[in-house]
Amino acid sequence: MDIKEFFELSAGKWFCQRTSYNLENQQVQSGKSDLTIEILAGDSSDAIALCQKQGQTQENLWGAVKVSWDNSGDYGKNKQVGSTLLIPIPNPDNDRAGQLLYSSSNVSEPAIAGRYILGEDDALTLIVEGKDTYSEERIWFASPNLRLRASLIKNNSDFSRTAFYSEIRRIPPKE
Repeated sequence: MDIKEFFELSAGKWFCQRTSYNLENQQVQSGKSDLTIEILAGDSSDAIALCQKQGQTQENLWGAVKVSWDNSGDYGKNKQVGSTLLIPIPNPDNDRAGQLLYSSSNVSEPAIAGRYILGEDDALTLIVEGKDTYSEERIWFASPNLRLRASLIKNNSDFSRTAFYSEIRRIPPKE
């Protein structure tokens, strides 16, 4: 499997359940969301704009991945709606690893670059490092319609948050 195939397998609509742990405050939160994962063409306006922000060319770009979510948190928590655009750029020497361009619909978050590694077990690890933060997320398929994710966020020198997600496919992508 390569990165393109991994994201193509991820395309569609998913129901997601999340449990997250805030390690600083020792709080547990749970939530549900609807995820939509779309494959965009490499020449889409969103992909071109993100590449330009990051100083990348669209050369050898097969496409981009748009992840949209509609969250409902614990009772009484605010609903969150947003999206993220991911562009994987494979390493020419190793197609199971490469650079990851990342942009959030939250305008206060700058577009950043990270990296990805697709392991021998076909689990995808996404790593994004900012000035004061480090984020690592591992995504794998338990079956074609069940995706699992685990994430860690580290601020400065300590881990601050961890989460586990289970995602059940609701609607496969249109052929």
